[in-house]
Parts: sequence; structure tokens; C-alpha cells
Amino acid sequence: MNFSLSEDQEMMVAAARRMSQERIEPVLRQHPIDKPLPKSAMLEIYAVLAELGITAPRVPVEAGGGGLKMLDYGMMIEQLPPVVALSLISHEGTISRIHAGCPKDIRERYLPDLIAGRKIACTANTEAGAGSDSGAVRTRLKVDGEHAFVTGSKMWITNASVADVINVSCTLGNDDNGRPIARRVLMDRSECEFEVRETPVMGLQQGHLSEVVFEGTRVPVGHMIGEAGDAAKTLTMAWNGNRPLLGLMCVHLAQKAFDLALAHAKAHKQFGKLIAAHQLVQQDLADVETLIVTARLLCYSALDAIDRGVRANGSSAMAKRYATQACERAIQLAMQVHGGMGISQELGIERMWRDARMFQVPDGMNGILALIQGRELVGIGAFR
Repeated sequence: MNFSLSEDQEMMVAAARRMSQERIEPVLRQHPIDKPLPKSAMLEIYAVLAELGITAPRVPVEAGGGGLKMLDYGMMIEQLPPVVALSLISHEGTISRIHAGCPKDIRERYLPDLIAGRKIACTANTEAGAGSDSGAVRTRLKVDGEHAFVTGSKMWITNASVADVINVSCTLGNDDNGRPIARRVLMDRSECEFEVRETPVMGLQQGHLSEVVFEGTRVPVGHMIGEAGDAAKTLTMAWNGNRPLLGLMCVHLAQKAFDLALAHAKAHKQFGKLIAAHQLVQQDLADVETLIVTARLLCYSALDAIDRGVRANGSSAMAKRYATQACERAIQLAMQVHGGMGISQELGIERMWRDARMFQVPDGMNGILALIQGRELVGIGAFR
């Protein structure tokens, strides 16, 4: 076991960090921190992500993708502003689904622009009654000749308000056992009519989280993705990769808060000496570093398991659940080191805490993640 980065990994991480600091973060600073970015800004950011080669990291090189190992991709994700990283995994996950399940003509029509960052994609799965229970999707798909018609609504959809194409999970009805027959369709927003409503949230406020409503939205039959009933397997594979990536977005925030707290402790005085010299401050700092390092290593381990072809359902769920909780706690401790400044909007750590709290929601709440890990341990499903 080698905990040192290879030369290639060091170069990738350094490039991602440099591009983030020099070309992505300035775009974010040009816009209000509490409002969704305009699409023009998102496209500017996606052009940078395309240069980094991470708009399609899970697609093979011969198909125009990055062909990255998940661990290498995770190390690069950790360097990006989390609001950008969250948008990216929605985009690139949709690209992977198009590559794996669409006919050649659809791939050739959409993938070049999506991979180049000239267009943005997203996936719409979650509904009011189908969040953790993804098998309960009720958005209906009716096929009639050369077209299909979609009716229903989706919630908490990342990128929906800026997306050019959207991959929608639907059901054709129920099979003989009463279970939904899942299908996915690719909608081109320039050709399909549907309503998108932005959802105000507590954190990641420069991002785009929306409700999408379909009322008999017409889609060409050729835009159907994959085979009937394969959606559950596809979603599970995507979630296993996404969960540790989401954990690393929290690690990014906690590391940033820790760096500020450490610098503050070394510069600020109370009771006649630097607060870094007080025992309880040192304990807080030690606890923060421990939370960050353990969260990072759990996420790296889960991604490495995926790269090695090891079943990662449990390790992926464990990594996200631990990392999101640990990093939220780490940021709270960093706020505490700062005293009154820790809760000020001026410093920004309170915003980091709000952003970190957001990551406990996508791709499985912590309770569901615990049940997934438990199922892997005992071989018995607790929720079905």
C-alpha cells in the first residue's frame, strides 16, 4: 500500500488546483454569492473543465472522454470549488449515460459539445415520493409511434435551469409483479417544452437546483436511453462513484476552513498570548485535522475499490456518510477557533458550513447510507 501520489497524480492535482484558483474562482467572485450563476458564467467555467479533461472522466479516451481512474478523478474534484464540482458530476454522469445507452447518431449529435463544455447536461431522477426509494418513480412515459410523451415532475435536480439536455427517469407502467418498468429518455431543451423552477436553498447558492415539470412533453423515440428495467443498475453504479466524490467536496470545504483557523490561531492573541498556545485551541485544531484526514482517506479508499473492480456499495456509502458529517463538524470547530468572527458573513466560514450541510442530501441521505452499509455487512435489506 502506497500513500504517496505518483508523478502523474501530482501533476493532475496541481493542474486542477491552479486552474481552479486562476480561472474558476475569479468567475465565481464576479457574481453574487447568494444567487445562481448565469449560464454564460457556467459555460465559461465548463470551458476550463474541458481543458482539464474532466467533463467526461468516466468515458473511455477512444470515445472522446478522459478515461480517468475514479481515484485520480476524485483527487481533481477535491481541488474544485464544491458548487462547481457538484454541477460537474451531474453533467459528466449524464454524459456517461448517453455514451453507454444511446444510439450512435444521438451520441454523435450531443457528446462532442457536452465534452467540449459548449453545452451542459443533467439527470432528473428524484421525485416527491421517489428520493431515497428510486424505484418509486412515477413520471410516466407513453410511447405512441415515433414519439414518446412524458408527464410528471422532478425535484432537487442539479443543473436543470442551465442544462441543454436532460436525462429523465420515467416508468412505462408496471410489470407482472407490480414493479415499475423504468426507462430513461434524453430531452433536448431546444426541442422539448417543459417548465423549470429554481429551488431556493441554504447553501451552494451560486448553483442550480430546480424542480422540473413535464406535461405531455414530446420526445423522439430514438432518444430513449438503454433498455427497459436497466435504470436501477445504472443508478447504483453512478451513486457508488458519486458518493465519495461528494465526500471530497466536503473535504475541500473543511480543509479551507482549517487553513483559515490555523492562520488565525497563529496571529490572534487572547489573555496575553497567541491563542495557538492555549491547550483547548490546539485540541480543536488537532480534532479538525483528524476529521479531514480520515474523511479524505475513506473517500480515496472507496474510489480505489471501484478502480479495482471490488464491490463498493458499502464502502461508498460509508465514505459519504462519514465525510459529510465529519467535515460539517470540522467546520464548526474552525468557526469556534475564530470566536465571534467565525459566525460573521464577512469571513465566510458560516457559508462553508451551510455549503457542507447541503452535501448530506444528494445521492442518499445519511440514514439510507447507513442501511446500505448495514445491508452489505449482514446480507439483509432493511428497507425492502
